[in-house]
Amino acid sequence: MRTIVYIDGFNLYYRLLRERPHLKWVNPLDLARGVLPKNNIIKIRYFTARVSGRVDPDAPHRQQLYLDALATVPEIEVHYGSFLEKPKYAGLVKPTLRNAPDNQIPFRPWPDVVYVWKTEEKGSDVNIATHLLLDGFQGAYEVAAVLSNDSDLCEPILLTKTVLKKPVGLLSPVNKPTLELERAATFLKHVRPADIAAAQFPNPLPLAGGKVIHKPPSWA
Repeated sequence: MRTIVYIDGFNLYYRLLRERPHLKWVNPLDLARGVLPKNNIIKIRYFTARVSGRVDPDAPHRQQLYLDALATVPEIEVHYGSFLEKPKYAGLVKPTLRNAPDNQIPFRPWPDVVYVWKTEEKGSDVNIATHLLLDGFQGAYEVAAVLSNDSDLCEPILLTKTVLKKPVGLLSPVNKPTLELERAATFLKHVRPADIAAAQFPNPLPLAGGKVIHKPPSWA
């Protein structure tokens, strides 16, 4: 069945890739084909945002290498949200006697708030919902699959299933997906580290025009 897969790039990153840098060079099309071997994957919609180099100056370069790799696969279309970074006050959780060192109140007063950098990725959930519903209305797929564990996607998944009568699979990057997401979806498939390991881009990877790119060394 003609299938479009919608991948929440940052949800995938934080759930499966952040602590496994050797798996970051993943080809989403091969990953989807491995997890859904009986489906005809006609398109991957990959949702992400341009990262900041404020903390890690090399991060935008590594991301661009990966985006260049994605561009070698005609079935993959990348959709961009945005990052918002701003300093913000945040409430501080104060220790209690029970969890304070040696059961003693710390010798210095604990502040009520701290001033931190707040980083938020904006737009991916809305973009996924929009394209999932629009593609469904236009008859672009027979089956949809969403790779995420973001509960904000419950309603568009449920509407696609109940109103458009299109089956929507949940490709879960966690062992125990959000219960509301699982209930909203038509079927559930788990994405395991082994699935990602089996879906890596070649390294080096040839681009059009004869250029070659390499997997970032820190992802080895």
